[in-house]
Amino acid sequence: MKIISNIYEFYPKAIFLLLISIFSSFNSFSQNILNGIVKEIETNSPLAGASVYWKNTNIGTRTDQNGRFKISQLSVDDQLVISFIGFEKLVLSESDLQKNPELEFSLVKSTYQSDEVVVSATRANQNSGMAFTNVNKEDLAKRNAGQDLPILLNFTPSLITTSDAGAGIGYTGLRIRGTDATRINVTVNGIPINDAESQGVYWVNMPDFASSVSSIQIQRGVGTSSNGAGAFGGTINIQSNEFTKDSYAEINSSAGSFNSFKNTIKIGSGLIGNHFTFDGRLSKISSDGFVDRAFSNLKSYYLSGAYFGKKSFFRLNAFSGAEKTYQSWNGIDESTLKANRKFNAFTYENQTDNYQQDHYQFLTNHTLSSHWSLNANLFYTKGFGYYEEFKESRKLNNYGLPNVIIGSETIEETDLIQQKWLDNDFYGTTFSLDYQSFKKLSTSLGGGYNIFDGLHFGDIIWAEFAPEKGFRWYKNKTFKTDFNLYSKTNLQVSNKFNIYTDLQIRVVDLDMIGTANQLQTITQKHKYSFFNPKFGATSTISDKLQTYISFSVGQKEPNRTDFVDKDNKEDPKSEKLQDLELGLRYNSAKGAFSINGFWMNYKDQLVVTGAINDVGNPIRTNIPKSKRVGVELEYNYSFSNKLAWAANATFSKNTVSDFVELIPDYEGFNLIVNHKKADIAYSPSTILGSQLIFKPAKQIELALLSKYIGKQYLDNTSNEARKLNPYFTNDVRVLYDFKPKSFPKISLGLYLNNVLNEQYENNGYTFSYLYENEVTTENYYYPQAGRNFMVSASLKF
Repeated sequence: MKIISNIYEFYPKAIFLLLISIFSSFNSFSQNILNGIVKEIETNSPLAGASVYWKNTNIGTRTDQNGRFKISQLSVDDQLVISFIGFEKLVLSESDLQKNPELEFSLVKSTYQSDEVVVSATRANQNSGMAFTNVNKEDLAKRNAGQDLPILLNFTPSLITTSDAGAGIGYTGLRIRGTDATRINVTVNGIPINDAESQGVYWVNMPDFASSVSSIQIQRGVGTSSNGAGAFGGTINIQSNEFTKDSYAEINSSAGSFNSFKNTIKIGSGLIGNHFTFDGRLSKISSDGFVDRAFSNLKSYYLSGAYFGKKSFFRLNAFSGAEKTYQSWNGIDESTLKANRKFNAFTYENQTDNYQQDHYQFLTNHTLSSHWSLNANLFYTKGFGYYEEFKESRKLNNYGLPNVIIGSETIEETDLIQQKWLDNDFYGTTFSLDYQSFKKLSTSLGGGYNIFDGLHFGDIIWAEFAPEKGFRWYKNKTFKTDFNLYSKTNLQVSNKFNIYTDLQIRVVDLDMIGTANQLQTITQKHKYSFFNPKFGATSTISDKLQTYISFSVGQKEPNRTDFVDKDNKEDPKSEKLQDLELGLRYNSAKGAFSINGFWMNYKDQLVVTGAINDVGNPIRTNIPKSKRVGVELEYNYSFSNKLAWAANATFSKNTVSDFVELIPDYEGFNLIVNHKKADIAYSPSTILGSQLIFKPAKQIELALLSKYIGKQYLDNTSNEARKLNPYFTNDVRVLYDFKPKSFPKISLGLYLNNVLNEQYENNGYTFSYLYENEVTTENYYYPQAGRNFMVSASLKF
């Protein structure tokens, strides 16, 4: 333990110093520079903003307003890639470059790249003036042994993951810059995925979705979120579709600790008759979980069919996830945790969550001219299910039931089994009209309109004493509409300077009616109108160095539970965020480095009080002022063609001003404690990630994956007795690919997780109360698995 303690003290400083030393060493390598020009073939006009990069590296640049680029020359084995959305990609070898000494390249428009066009309006690029990270499908495939998507993104900057069951399968979550899932905008193919009521994303409803993903972009801060929930901590933009010309089939299987299994089958038709493609996937994942009885049984499918015409593109997606998980969302109390890290207080056999979510997307893109295109999309999401609980000694009048009289005895309490149901319909449209001059100007006019119609109700399916068999004790409905319009523009003012603007108007109507589970009336109506402007500028100092700055405003409405769980008569307020980002990106022949500073100033931010409601969700309250100030560093460095290192670091200060803590006395008196300045809950000041990758042979990859998370407080009081301790985890990954003659390609994987057997908790909650004039604090934690493993095998035909 002394060694681990020393690592905690040394690791943040070592990483920071190493980042600086590597950054300073980038200039020590002499490099040849390639100068070229990219044009579009129809008019022979320069193509501004095209991506030029070396394959399988982070070394790249973009063409200026005259279509020209400069890039460092790498080794003769590297391939140069030139791409632009809506055009066929060029992949050039050393011999191709020698055949074209003028380095003049022409790109051809391609209907088959329309999947990228659909998501382009919601994605950031090098000229957007903000911090973002792209994750491709190859990287996801290396990590995907059955754990949920948040766990696969664990090593991206400023990101923290959580897992109720402790093994990364089942109920998992993520935070970006300390902000929770309700502030992270998630889209799939530009379609909003966030639950309209909670504004969060329940990844357990999308098991193994990573197997159907072609790319993910994670934007930090307000980002370019255009459709769906407001983004206060980040945006996760997922593209599931990718045009595949050739047919394929793939079988993946994984097995490991805690009786965990994953089986996936994928097939694709390739291009049929120059117009059609079809893709499909079936997945099944199961795990007993690290925590006792915290099992997960997950099933999912993905189906997609596309038609590529001369000027129009149509795609229909259908994907679904069904989950049954044993509840572990209450965590483990602090005293029990010391004796039994796997403890689960639930013992009822069917204490389970049962839910299914079906998604349908109809995506279209139409080329109107050489410069104009139109995206018009429809979507429908159906969610339904329940969770079942055994409740002991519950008062009948808490369920609206009369007491039961048997003879001379009056029975006021009973054991019972209850089910809480959800039945939701979410549907709407997104659209954008895009203009690309291929030289100086690109712009997008778009928006979306969606409708949410959700039903909540609770049934008692069994009771030891009850006046009637079967009883519905509450029922309520939520009807919510969300309309937005946006205008985005990139203007290349000169070869060195670019301006970005993004103006969004969003109007939200919320209508709730009925009673909630504590028989409280929640009938109410609310309307919100938001104007969210974003401005950015980038300066290209050289072919290696680019700087940027952006300022954004984000606003969002409270969640449904903020209205249901409020402990006073005052309605929760909407939140407002001002986000200033300032950064630098540097590329060299050996590596890439970026530094991003952020200043996020909140007004009326909804923060957790420390308490949770009856389903484990945190209860929140508005605070007048709070802020996040920090710096993010990210780099990739290749020591040789066999050894590479990717790392990131976030150092931040996250503070809340004038937080009023209410400590209840169950006799009716509240103790009020004023905190002038304290740390925001679940916001560590240090987040570090490292991936050291060694390739001793072409078919073998070894990786050491490390993550350090600093101390986090469970509420907004900076109380040392209410915190998550820092933790430092290390995983080892071994991959081996080979292709026997006359046999499919075989990929084998070994995943050794938490190899140092770190005992840690990555989530928790706290609440305090007065008893006999003394404050009692109860802390609950979610322990994570110690040393564990997974093995995987796949066949690719």
